[in-house]
Amino acid sequence: MSNEWPLWEVFIRGQHGLSHRHVGSLHAPDAEMAIKNARDVYTRRNEGVSIWVVEARHIAATAPGEKGPLFEPSESKVYRHPTFFDIPEEVGHM
Repeated sequence: MSNEWPLWEVFIRGQHGLSHRHVGSLHAPDAEMAIKNARDVYTRRNEGVSIWVVEARHIAATAPGEKGPLFEPSESKVYRHPTFFDIPEEVGHM
């Protein structure tokens, strides 16, 4: 049995942001302590309005070597890209 606390990934939503952003990791015994530690470590200048913590062992991710087989099927779906539409001048930047 390990004597080390679990690793938690920390996500912060800034005052002017709409989405949470990964800001780092920390060790804590439980979610409540992870949130308190994340507040102390990652929001020292009052820049956050919401904190998410996720125990790292619960995150599933792809491996860089799987890039080809995983993302190649989307290349055949050209209709998902707005290359077939003319954008009117009045619209400006999109």
